[in-house]
Amino acid sequence: MAKKAKGGKTYRIAVLPGDGTGPEVVREAVKVMDAASEKYGFRTEKVHYDLGGERYKRTGEVCPESCVAELRGFDAILLGAIGHPDVKPGILEKGLLLKLRFDLDQYINLRPVRLFPGVDSPIKDKGPEHIDYAVVRENSGDVYTGVGGVTQKGTPNEVATQVMIYNRFQVDRCLRYAFEYARRYGKKARGKGEHNTLGLVGKTNVLTYVYDLWERAFHEMGDKLYPDVKRDYYHVDATCMWMVKSPEWFDVLVTGNMFGDIITDLAAMTQGGMGIAAGGNLNPEGVSMFEPIGGSAPKYTGKNVINPLAAICAMQMMLEHLGLDEAAKGVDAAVRKVTGTKLKSLAAGKMGYSTTEVGDLVAGMLA
Repeated sequence: MAKKAKGGKTYRIAVLPGDGTGPEVVREAVKVMDAASEKYGFRTEKVHYDLGGERYKRTGEVCPESCVAELRGFDAILLGAIGHPDVKPGILEKGLLLKLRFDLDQYINLRPVRLFPGVDSPIKDKGPEHIDYAVVRENSGDVYTGVGGVTQKGTPNEVATQVMIYNRFQVDRCLRYAFEYARRYGKKARGKGEHNTLGLVGKTNVLTYVYDLWERAFHEMGDKLYPDVKRDYYHVDATCMWMVKSPEWFDVLVTGNMFGDIITDLAAMTQGGMGIAAGGNLNPEGVSMFEPIGGSAPKYTGKNVINPLAAICAMQMMLEHLGLDEAAKGVDAAVRKVTGTKLKSLAAGKMGYSTTEVGDLVAGMLA
C-alpha cells in the first residue's frame, strides 16, 4: 500500500451537479476524488453551484453573469449533466453549457477513447489494445458560433444559413494543444507504438476554404515546431468508417467543432457507451470543465442505478489536467480493476451494483 503523503496543495473545485442523474454520478466522482486526495496527499475545496433545470424553473435564470465571474477563480469545474424534461431544448444547453464554454474560452474539447478491460464493444473482435486513442476537438468556432439567420420564415421561399467560421488564431491554438498532447500522450510516449501520431480530420475536397486553412496550418506548425510528431490526414467520412473497422490505426485526432461533435459520439459507442465516456472542455490558460458525455437520463433519476464511471473518469481527467499525474493514474487503474473484475454490465440497472456501490468499489481500490 502506498504511503500517504502529508500536506500538499489545495485545489478549488466548482461542482455543478446539474439535472436528472447528474447529482448522483457527481456524488460518486467526488467520493473517489476524496479517496484519491487522501492517498496522494493533495487537498480540495469544493463549492457546489445550483445551476440547471430546477433553478431555471424556479427563478427564470440559467447562468447569471455573477456565476461566470466566480467560476473564473476556480482551479477546475466538475459538471454532472444538463437537461430537464420540463425545459425546452436549447435553453439550458445554450444558456449554460455553451455560455460557459465561450465565456470561459474553453477552446479545446478533449475526448479520450479507451476501451476498458471487461467492457464489451459493439465492434467484433476489438479489445482494449485496439480502441485506445484521443480526439482533440476545437471548441470555440465552426457553425456553433451562431452566425447566420433566417429570412422569409414560414414561406416557400424561406432561407436558413448557419455559417462555418474559423480564424487562424483559433486554428493555431487548437493545433498547438493537439501537437503537445500527441507528443506527451501519444502511443510512442505510452510505449504502445513507434510514433506519436497526430491525424487531422477534415473535408478538404469539399470544404475547400475552411479545411484548407486547417491543413496548411497543420503542416506549417508540424514542420516548424513538431517534426518529432508524425502527421496524417483523414476525411471525416473515412474517419467514421475506420473508427469502426480499424480503430487501432488512430493515436490522436484533431478536428473542428462540428466534426468533433459527431465523431466523438460514435467513438463513445465503440468504447462501450455513454456510461464510460468522459470529456473535458479545456482552457489551458484558464479554468477548465470536466463532464461525463451522457445526458441527464431523467428516467433513472433517484433510482440509484445509473452508472457513475463516466463521471469518475471525467474527474480522473481533471486530476491529470491539474498536474496530479500519480493520482490520475491511480484512479484510472482503479476504474480498470472495477470494470475488469466486478461489473456485469455498464448499463443502468444491470451493473450488478448500485450507483453508490460502484463509487464505493472504485474508492475502495484506492484505499
